[in-house]
Amino acid sequence: MNLALFFDPLADDEPTATPTPPTALAAYATRFTEAFPDWRGADVAILGLDEWRGAAAGAPPAGYHGANRVRERFYQLQKGTGALRLVDLGNLRPGLSLEDTYQRLREIVAALLEANTVPVLLGGSHDLDYGQFLAYETQERPVSFAIVDARPDMAEPGPATPAETSHLRRLLVHEPNYVFSLAHLGHQQYLTPPEVLIALDKMHFDTMSVGAIRTDRRQAEPLVRQADFLSIDLAALRWTDAPGYAPANPFGLSADDATQLCWYAGHSEQLTSLGLYGYRPEHDPHGLAAATLATMLWYFVEGFYHRRPETGFGTFRFLTYTVVLPGNPDKLVFYKSRRADKWWMEVESLGDSAVKRVVPCSYEDYLHASQGDLPERWIRLQALLG
Repeated sequence: MNLALFFDPLADDEPTATPTPPTALAAYATRFTEAFPDWRGADVAILGLDEWRGAAAGAPPAGYHGANRVRERFYQLQKGTGALRLVDLGNLRPGLSLEDTYQRLREIVAALLEANTVPVLLGGSHDLDYGQFLAYETQERPVSFAIVDARPDMAEPGPATPAETSHLRRLLVHEPNYVFSLAHLGHQQYLTPPEVLIALDKMHFDTMSVGAIRTDRRQAEPLVRQADFLSIDLAALRWTDAPGYAPANPFGLSADDATQLCWYAGHSEQLTSLGLYGYRPEHDPHGLAAATLATMLWYFVEGFYHRRPETGFGTFRFLTYTVVLPGNPDKLVFYKSRRADKWWMEVESLGDSAVKRVVPCSYEDYLHASQGDLPERWIRLQALLG
């Protein structure tokens, strides 16, 4: 597949008063300025997006390109560990219609996934994660995903409804339905209709409010680790940390919270794509939100190069803990990595013992089981397994 047909090249670097140090990311990344990068040999590929036809607030003024502003900050950061096989494919040319853009993203992301290259979608409105989601249809297996947003975008789709406010509903009702699990992170209770949270709970999906993450963000790690892809709306962050969206919100995740979530995502072997959406540079005169996004991206890439295979449950690589329970099930099996502070839980379907999954969990889940209580995560996954 010739991906170069879908992208506009980036402008050559302009001279600056402060030369880029040779240890910065700019010296290592391969960017599409003249020749299109070899994306098949890359670990991570950045795709700039400037598609706003689905945005509730409309498109930014002409001349603003959010991905380019983030790139300016990102490539000035220092290279971390790893070989850094990072390519920048340039900026995607939007389709004739918004639906065409979704399908274009579907084809591009699917091609990158097939090549084991992790795509990072940068910019545009949050509904573009629908195109990111569609790419996984080609894998013909159940998919788990996580969304970070100030509110679940579950409005009823329609001609007068901006796609940005209804894209989550569209993901969940898509046919064929290949969603196994969803984790919605960072919602703010006063922005979220109660019936939306009730609906997600009835579907046995996980939700974690901004307050819960701020209290102990380590509890979000298993939810991110279970995801095949992560989609983040900048509006989930408080305005003081990322003034690059509208309308402004004084509350939300901190920049520290957001970078930690990106570190979790980069570190997870299961996660194969990341979307960073919603940045509107016209609201970011000093580049603070661009710097925040650049740092989030840096932590994702750095986490990627800290990935280590976590397989072979029941072997010497893991400690095995069996908790005896008084009811049905009569026991739960947990695994803890000897190398990292990560836990997994074995979930066996009560209706069919042949249906079994080992899923990420937390130490707190193990403690709940040790006290004779079924972890909430086990109950939800049991329902999903049927």
